[in-house]
Amino acid sequence: MQITYYGQSCFLIQIDKHRVLFDPFISPNELAAEIDVDGIKADFILLSHGHSDHVADAERIAKNNSATLVANFEVANWFGDKGVEKTHPMNPGGKVTLPFGTVKMVTAIHSSSMPDGAYGGVATGFVVETENKAFYFAGDTALTYDMKLIPEQFDLDFALLPIGDNFTMDIHDAVLAADFVQVDKIIGMHYDTFPYIRIDKEEVQEVAQLAGKELILMEIGQTINL
Repeated sequence: MQITYYGQSCFLIQIDKHRVLFDPFISPNELAAEIDVDGIKADFILLSHGHSDHVADAERIAKNNSATLVANFEVANWFGDKGVEKTHPMNPGGKVTLPFGTVKMVTAIHSSSMPDGAYGGVATGFVVETENKAFYFAGDTALTYDMKLIPEQFDLDFALLPIGDNFTMDIHDAVLAADFVQVDKIIGMHYDTFPYIRIDKEEVQEVAQLAGKELILMEIGQTINL
């Protein structure tokens, strides 16, 4: 499984021949200025909620690639009204089988609205299970006991968790979340993009290490294999 980071909470995950993009916020992100948005190839775009720092480039990339956009009912319909032809609406608790595996939409504790102020439904996360691996993309969320339900259904290999604090969990809550979902490998997200969520990278690594977790902080544009 190949993972490329495009900043904030945006990851492109290559699962066999399928390219799955999460929460594309690239062109407005000064930290991702070197990324060519129109060069990104995606077959599916998964959106955790409607805030602009998660959906800013979703319409553009979806139309460039004729990609299928997967999101909650309100977000999917909002993009459908914008001319995105392929959408799959969901809501928490639902699961869909796609060509690369299954996607289950799970609870997140966070607000949601669209860039134009329209109602964005509820914020969510995703659990993706493929033939060889399973992972949890938490989206923007607080720490919640609902996370403990995930390992009752899935044997996860890693989790993508927000660590920037202020709007989401900080690193201390993220390592607890990792315990709740029973993973030792965390890919950090939702940090450094704005002043409110800047972190001390040495400090968060120390917190993770003391908790027995491997914290991966990817550089924008970096690709890793897991």
